[in-house]
Amino acid sequence: MTGSIRQIMPKFSIHVLVALCLLMMLRPAHALVEIDLSKSNVEPLPIAITSFAGDAVAQDIADVVQADLVNSGLFKAIDKAAFIDKATGPDAIPRFEDWRVINAQALVMGKVVREPDGRLRTEFRLWDVFSGEQMIGQQFFTGPENWRRVAHIIADSIYERLTGEKGYFDTRIVYISETGPKDKRVKRLAIMDQDGANARTLTNGQSLVLTPRFSPTRQEITYMSFEGGNPRVYLLQIETGQREIVGNFPGMTFSPRFSPDGQKIIMSLQQGGNSNIYTMDLRSRATMRLTDTSAIDTAPSYSPDGTKIVFESDRGGKQQLYVMNADGSGQERISFGPGSYSTPVWSPRGDIIAFTKLFGGKFAIGVMKPDGSGERILTEGFHNEGPTWAPNGRVLMFFREAPGENGGPSLYSIDLTGYNERLISGNGFGSDPAWSPLLK
Repeated sequence: MTGSIRQIMPKFSIHVLVALCLLMMLRPAHALVEIDLSKSNVEPLPIAITSFAGDAVAQDIADVVQADLVNSGLFKAIDKAAFIDKATGPDAIPRFEDWRVINAQALVMGKVVREPDGRLRTEFRLWDVFSGEQMIGQQFFTGPENWRRVAHIIADSIYERLTGEKGYFDTRIVYISETGPKDKRVKRLAIMDQDGANARTLTNGQSLVLTPRFSPTRQEITYMSFEGGNPRVYLLQIETGQREIVGNFPGMTFSPRFSPDGQKIIMSLQQGGNSNIYTMDLRSRATMRLTDTSAIDTAPSYSPDGTKIVFESDRGGKQQLYVMNADGSGQERISFGPGSYSTPVWSPRGDIIAFTKLFGGKFAIGVMKPDGSGERILTEGFHNEGPTWAPNGRVLMFFREAPGENGGPSLYSIDLTGYNERLISGNGFGSDPAWSPLLK
């Protein structure tokens, strides 16, 4: 999006009309084309995304739709040079035999029209090439400044129709933007679209900021700041810019994260040489202590149903992962492999936990089941850290530190197969990413 989120989001409205009047009515499609996400290694689906009819922004929308789908690792875009049927928009019925010849299994056609009031009207259709049936027909109205969101929403619709699961493209990432020399790095709170576009800073860099985390229910973040020389946990409303301190504690507070319902903050409080985990009710500001050890207990993360918490602790001599009930009872260690484990975060699906692992001089990003079984490394390198989940639980983002005097952290994404890793480029050094829920 252009401009600030504050300026655009309150005015943003997309109306989705499932094709009834403008697009032809169809019987329920029993499509042949689909993607089975239960497989460990999914072969990308060949999809043809035509140039949308309209002016320059029409092609921009089509390009973003294609990039979203291809970057998911589940789709392979067919080169437009191979197209035989020179489609002109979604109103015409495709010549399906021409698309079968080039092995297209799904076909996307669209157009963008500028309404008299200046709004964009974007239409698209998704076709099953083998059955010759329309799978989706939708149109959207919005201001021209929101064209990228339209593209992401279209990509989400296509993703959901072909996989049976929600997409994750109409989302944002909050992260730490880092600038300056390595020994004097300035860290600012920043936000961008999930594909790296529309990056902007939220703080001025005068105070160190760390560990931003999104609310799962609204466009609000919590983070730690050393403003005034004291480490404190803050809440920031992205829409309004309103900010408040979560609480004044006698020691250092860090690693804040929201509960699944957005009503609590869970965090670590350091007192002396140890730290323990606390929750705070955001309405009453009442706190509850969950751990009480002489060790360092930190980095807590709720299960999506709110009944369990995973955290890291060195109570056994080195950092390992533990799971406890939401009231602090039943604390059990779940990581037993060689090396140390940190930064655990529970998947939105509830089935696995992502983590950082240090072993053999390398930092790895991995996943395991909540009982500690099924540990699997997705990627490793010089310094990988800080995984965060896409809202559908299929993709992780993390940061990787490059070695050397001029090295710095960059943001990467990787899917659960471990095969589709990519750099989120264009925003310089960045660390500590946190994924938003789907925008509304």
